Amino acid sequence: MTRVVSLVPSLTEAVAVTLPGVLVGATDWCTHPADLDVARIGGTKNPRVDRIVSLAPDLVIANEEENRAADLDALRAAGIEVLVTEVRGVPQAFTELDRVLTACGAPDRPGWLDAAEEAWAALPEPAHRRTAVVPVWRRPWMVLGRDTFAGDVLARLGVDHLYAGHPDRYPRVPVAELRAAGPDLVVLPDEPYRFTADDGPEAFGGLPCALVSGRHLTWYGPSLTRAPRVLAEALRAARR
Repeated sequence: MTRVVSLVPSLTEAVAVTLPGVLVGATDWCTHPADLDVARIGGTKNPRVDRIVSLAPDLVIANEEENRAADLDALRAAGIEVLVTEVRGVPQAFTELDRVLTACGAPDRPGWLDAAEEAWAALPEPAHRRTAVVPVWRRPWMVLGRDTFAGDVLARLGVDHLYAGHPDRYPRVPVAELRAAGPDLVVLPDEPYRFTADDGPEAFGGLPCALVSGRHLTWYGPSLTRAPRVLAEALRAARR
């Protein structure tokens, strides 16, 4: 059996659900499945390379956005194979998940992955489109910019975020500028920053705010199966 360490929470869930027993290590942020019992190797941005090496994995799975190149280079220098994913849109998520699971030893494409792809393919063309700003951090305020997976997810649900053409993928934008951009709504996920009804909406002067599941907005794994419905319900709740 292949021994795998995952440095990406969504990939951790995908591998654990599909190939029980294959994972030997995961980050402190890998919260799904809830009963995951593997060695913890630090954060996505500060993994303990020595701890990973001591686990003697056959493969480490990572992501070009979530993990630092220096850490991945250190693992390669220690003789460990590293598979790095790039996921900047929904179709690419399905392709990369298939690649990761195959590399981890899956003999067949799992049923949940087929179900997720079917759920997204079945989405009707949105009858109406709305504009949004999508903060992902506070102090300082940061929002979705260009080429993000979450931005593509929202676009498929009829929400076009206003900083999609920004040169940066996660630009820092003062909140006054976000308000002045005149979005139809503000989308506030509960991760990476945990926006809540009491922390976030008050900064936007009465603009409709959609509090959404960060896991369903930003994770590419089994959560993709329910994401269209979960997110659509949260967005509908924020109509003017």
